[in-house]
Amino acid sequence: MPNEALYDRLGGEPAIGAIVDEFYERVLDDERVAHQFDDVDMSDQRSHQTKFLSAVTGGPMQYEGDDMKTAHEELAITPEEYEAVATHLDEALRVFDVDDADREAVMEAIAGFEGDVVDGPADE
Repeated sequence: MPNEALYDRLGGEPAIGAIVDEFYERVLDDERVAHQFDDVDMSDQRSHQTKFLSAVTGGPMQYEGDDMKTAHEELAITPEEYEAVATHLDEALRVFDVDDADREAVMEAIAGFEGDVVDGPADE
């Protein structure tokens, strides 16, 4: 159904939660970025990320966390770290057979936050 929200096409909250679990498994196995989560309650982080992805894909959930810049400003995230994490999200979407158009739509929605997440100029 083309007019269906991306959130619904992804399968709603249960599917997005499963994607988030896969995503964090990949992130935490990646020595380039795992250190960013050393002092993070991953249960809260997964819940937070599920709400965030649900909100940016048109779902009914409200994201109530800090804005992206505030949430990431102390982390000194490099463009390389951002790219590694984005790649893990793309791969997690592929694991769940999200079709190319919807996967690209998710990645485009997330890409809009790069400037707020990366410490310093983001790659253009």
